[in-house]
Amino acid sequence: MQDWPKIVAVVDDEPSMLEGIERLLNAHGLVTQVFTSAEEFLIGNASAEASCLILDINLRGMSGIELSRRLKASGSQMPIIFITAADDETTRREAMKAGCVTYLLKPFPAHLLIDAICKATGKAVDGSTRQAP
Repeated sequence: MQDWPKIVAVVDDEPSMLEGIERLLNAHGLVTQVFTSAEEFLIGNASAEASCLILDINLRGMSGIELSRRLKASGSQMPIIFITAADDETTRREAMKAGCVTYLLKPFPAHLLIDAICKATGKAVDGSTRQAP
């Protein structure tokens, strides 16, 4: 059995992307909590339970960057994997400043997301602890 993180939270306002990520992670044995907005994520208090957060940058309402700033200001150390379909240098720079572990462009290959979760949580797919290169 894999020694995966307990819960991976996913915030994306695109239903098909949210469903696809949830299916992928569930197929790999991960428990997911999905949210369609940053505000829903905050109300759900998922940051207390999640081992990492997959976060779309361009959300309706509060952006993913703003959510990550709020989490950081509240003392959260939850690793964040940013995903986006709208890539530019400014967005990438803001994501890095906000402390993302990985920055993925939609659409991305499934293995890149799984690798990012491994990197964010320090767990390898086989359940062993991942060592930094």
